[in-house]
Amino acid sequence: MVLVLVLLIVGSLARLLPHAPNFSPVLAIALFGGVYLRRSQALWLPLVLMIGTDLLLGLHPTLAFTWGSVLLTGLIGLWVRQANRPSRILSGAVVSAVVFFLVTNFGAWLAYYPLTREGLFECYALAVPFFRTMLASTLVYTVVLFGSYEFFVRRVKGTRLAPVLLRD
Repeated sequence: MVLVLVLLIVGSLARLLPHAPNFSPVLAIALFGGVYLRRSQALWLPLVLMIGTDLLLGLHPTLAFTWGSVLLTGLIGLWVRQANRPSRILSGAVVSAVVFFLVTNFGAWLAYYPLTREGLFECYALAVPFFRTMLASTLVYTVVLFGSYEFFVRRVKGTRLAPVLLRD
């Protein structure tokens, strides 16, 4: 559990480093939390970490949609947990990015665009480049988080650190 928390906190802090627009660990953190945290923490802890970094980065009118997407990604993580294997993890990452794109851009449409069919289409069309970046970052950070976890588990299993780092 300690290892999971450390990886989640490090991932969250990565949001504060300079990065390309929409290239962030947000969805990978929520997916990872959904898979490895206790069920009672899987949804709220990644959201709290995101809210904490959002308070430092700045608030905006579509936060409810962004945070809702993080919760949905946590639910996807709970689905991945049922058969935690690489193909399901990567599928969960892709589905998370698509859900994030659909939900957050719906919020952007409500906040920034004319509330017409044309405004909705324009909003989604203009967001496609950001989707590509979000998808890429979600895949990269998913591989980093899940890969780091598996690497450290294999390195500490059977050592004196195992009870501290790996206990639930």
